Amino acid sequence: MKGERGMSRTLLECSLTDKLCVVREEQYEIIIVPTLLVGVFLILLGIILWLFIRGQRVQQQTSGLQGISPIPSSRGIGWEAAGLGNNVFVQLETSVESLLRATTPALAKLQVPREQLSEVLEQIHNGSCGAIYRAKMHTSDPAKSKTVVLKALREPAGLHEVQDFLGRIQFYQYLGNHKNLVQLEGCCTEELPLYMVLEDVTPGDLLSFLWTCRRDVMTMDGLLYDLTEKQVYHIGKQVLLALEFLQDKHLFHGEVAARNILIQCDLTAKLCGLGLAYEIHAQGAISSTRTIALKWLSPERLLLRPAGIKGDIWSFGILLYEMMTLGAPPYPEVPPTRILQYLQRRKIMKRPSSCTHNMYNLMKSCWRWSEDHRPSPRELRLRLEAALRTADDKTVLQVPELVVPELYAAVAGISVDSLPYSYTIL
Repeated sequence: MKGERGMSRTLLECSLTDKLCVVREEQYEIIIVPTLLVGVFLILLGIILWLFIRGQRVQQQTSGLQGISPIPSSRGIGWEAAGLGNNVFVQLETSVESLLRATTPALAKLQVPREQLSEVLEQIHNGSCGAIYRAKMHTSDPAKSKTVVLKALREPAGLHEVQDFLGRIQFYQYLGNHKNLVQLEGCCTEELPLYMVLEDVTPGDLLSFLWTCRRDVMTMDGLLYDLTEKQVYHIGKQVLLALEFLQDKHLFHGEVAARNILIQCDLTAKLCGLGLAYEIHAQGAISSTRTIALKWLSPERLLLRPAGIKGDIWSFGILLYEMMTLGAPPYPEVPPTRILQYLQRRKIMKRPSSCTHNMYNLMKSCWRWSEDHRPSPRELRLRLEAALRTADDKTVLQVPELVVPELYAAVAGISVDSLPYSYTIL
């Protein structure tokens, strides 16, 4: 009864027709419910922000320990991006000194004492990474001293440049030895400046040799400077052996040309200029700053499609043309920038006057538009070996005109700096 009397008093004080009373009841509902919702939202937002800040701190701590991108490991450079399936021990360093210390165990067997390389004979070339010298490498036995090619990393060098230089040394280490590839003799990487030591191949690059063969001189400095069709097959066979070796390691060269082949006095050929092969192997792509001569490229590479060893076969056909013409630039009538349109019309170079039909058929097999229709390095090598048995070993190839390097560079579409008497080793 007491509760009922309280309720009655309320109803007497506030009638049902009193609008002010009704409005007050609705105001309480409007204020309380949104306040609760806003409170819940702020609590959830605070939790989310706390989790986010905590995650950022953990990530910063982790990145502070990692430092830089991974460097090659002692098990060889087997980046998954290159499709080689090798494992990589990831080492992350934040300074040049720590980077050199980390790679010392992997390159320990290659280290050459610096005092053995103190005698520099001449500077061969000044490349984008540094100077390349011919030097004398002394040993405890004077009879075993020999000349080597010394590639120096330009100073001052940053962390990225040092890492790249070390990667190239380990790429050679990964490749191992092959008689038709330029060999790594050692390195000096325990402290700056850094050196890569490679074998010295004399008299030098094949393009220089071909140009010298144009001169009306049979011998020079006691060396024979002439070339026959049989010797062209002999040199070509050795280049194909090097390409087979690269193919077995799931690599391709990418710049097969006479300027990237070194020749010894006994016509032993050694493929050099492996920089592009290294970039593909290490990064999975060609550097955007690398300039490549268009006239040696296969159609798929000109069209920026994925390339492989069959692209090297196309370039090998150009190499045969270079040798048979004693170093003439390919497609002399076609401007370098128009070479793709020329090939898209299914045109190829005409047979040189000094070239036999058998040799020209080998060239044409390399220049088939579809890479699937070109022979493999091994198939082509077997064909060269068969042709070698019956090739002419008497008639010397002759081209009366001497070469003007600047004119050659313009027609070939390459820089004068990449021409003979400069090494292109990595």
